[in-house]
Amino acid sequence: MNIGIAADHGGFALKATISAHLRALGHEVLDFGDDVLDPADDYPDFVVPLARALSVGAVERGIAICGSGVGVSIAANKVAGVRAGLIHDIFSARQGVEDDDMNVFCLGARVIGDGLALQLVQTFLAARFSGAERHLRRLAKVRALELS
Repeated sequence: MNIGIAADHGGFALKATISAHLRALGHEVLDFGDDVLDPADDYPDFVVPLARALSVGAVERGIAICGSGVGVSIAANKVAGVRAGLIHDIFSARQGVEDDDMNVFCLGARVIGDGLALQLVQTFLAARFSGAERHLRRLAKVRALELS
């Protein structure tokens, strides 16, 4: 799978861990930065290019990381076609894709440890959208908001 990843200083170390893990599993990883640990960087500078790449199909799924995961989630969801979720549990990592067609996985590096983060990422990537009528109906309503 072709996966985009982005993080600010709060998620910099976890981004490196996740990227290495994904590459070891055979995934292609496109890193949107930050490329250096810079305590003064700003998450929108990295997450918005990731979200835009996802919205045009340059990557299949996205992973966005900051200290809490909240900021990257807010920023990613400003881009049309992006359905980002802040996830810190296995159920939501799977269900967010199956029911809501979540395509950007957001997490807080200061909230969870590396081991759980890797499990969550694997769950997110393995999940597939169900395509159930009720979920398609709900997503159509969400897409309509992007046009208003």
